[in-house]
Amino acid sequence: MEERTTLLESALDSLPDGLAVFGAEDHVVMWNQAAEAITGYAGAELLTREVPSPLGGLLQESAGPIELGHPGRGALVRLRHKLGHEVSVMARALVLRDGLGTRIGVAAIFHPAESLDALPHGDLGEDAEVAASQADLEDRLNAEFEDFLRGGPPFGLLWIGVDQAHELRKTHGAGACHAMLDKVQRALASGLRPSEQIGLWGEGEFLVIAHERTPEMLAAHAQTLAGLARTADFRWWGDRVSLTVSIGAAQAECGHDATLGQLLERTRGAMIASMHEGGNRIAAAGKGTRCLPL
Repeated sequence: MEERTTLLESALDSLPDGLAVFGAEDHVVMWNQAAEAITGYAGAELLTREVPSPLGGLLQESAGPIELGHPGRGALVRLRHKLGHEVSVMARALVLRDGLGTRIGVAAIFHPAESLDALPHGDLGEDAEVAASQADLEDRLNAEFEDFLRGGPPFGLLWIGVDQAHELRKTHGAGACHAMLDKVQRALASGLRPSEQIGLWGEGEFLVIAHERTPEMLAAHAQTLAGLARTADFRWWGDRVSLTVSIGAAQAECGHDATLGQLLERTRGAMIASMHEGGNRIAAAGKGTRCLPL
């Protein structure tokens, strides 16, 4: 019996969708690896505890917003990631009952809404140049991820935010910001291998498709690119503007990233963590996102 229970727990833990099981008092009794990847909360943080209030949307099905046992796509629920940003998920839920029909808990299955629609990007605004760059990168991203799932070479993503972009756009206008981003992109591109690719992925943000073999090598590559960004000689009306970047790094992991959207969310979450620490840092996504000051 114990062996069967272990096999069942292992099977549920390896599901590509997030699985959360709550007991009768809404305490967490199971939180699989996909749930950890989507929300940033590790199972060890939640087991036997009430689900944090920002994730309470997973329990709202008993009040009606999520149709119980719905066989289709489910309902859109907005969760708050541990790092503070919002994550939209498609969730389906089922009330669990014992042999007498008494409610003993709830099981919720959820996955990022982006995996059904568009991939997560940075803030697009009305910048046609950013939109064109995102379109060029999307095809390459999908091809890289599909190749990786088929046993292809390892790859990782670097989500790079220029710390001064928002302030420069506000104080000097879009022209200054575009000129600065072009200078930074040229500096970053000089540090890439021929097989790698960089492009704008939001206003003041870049995405790099890298081919490092390990997360440690990816972080070291990010350190090199951050140094190149700092040396970019950008001047506007004679004034030199010092530039720094915040980088989120995430290596694609078998069994961890069921979709490209999940990998991008992990990378974006790491970049946001880097910015929250004050910028000019690298945050390596993993079981615990850690920031490395430059």
